[in-house]
Amino acid sequence: MQRWIALISHYAARTGPIGRLWGRFHALVLRRTRGLVGAKWFGAPVLVLVTVGRKSGKARHTPVLYLTDHGRIALLAANAGNDRIPAWWLNLRAAQTVEILIRGRRRQMRWREAGGEEYDRLFAAMVDMYPPAEHYRGFTARRLPVVVLEDDS
Repeated sequence: MQRWIALISHYAARTGPIGRLWGRFHALVLRRTRGLVGAKWFGAPVLVLVTVGRKSGKARHTPVLYLTDHGRIALLAANAGNDRIPAWWLNLRAAQTVEILIRGRRRQMRWREAGGEEYDRLFAAMVDMYPPAEHYRGFTARRLPVVVLEDDS
């Protein structure tokens, strides 16, 4: 079952404009309902990641699965295992901080990429939380970055 969910997500992420419209709609619903609707995806929690488009300069609202880890937040830049890197990851790399929205609460965060043992531990925790993520590695040769967000204080 988990592989089927991973395959559906993988191919849905490749739909181009349709996938982007779905993401925008999902983020809009999360924002408007203050996280009361759409805050889970197959049991995994979803936040709205607000980045600034590196080319457009416009705010981009993206729903992303997240994991809490000792007061920090971890994100997996998987794009459902597609070879194409998620646009939010590229936008994030162009900024020092990012804004997130969880259950109607906005937070300004600093980010960094996890490496080494931390990467392995967080990836395993992400798979425990959302088992289809394990299959994403089999869909692509690229390394799936794990992003760690910490309070900007």
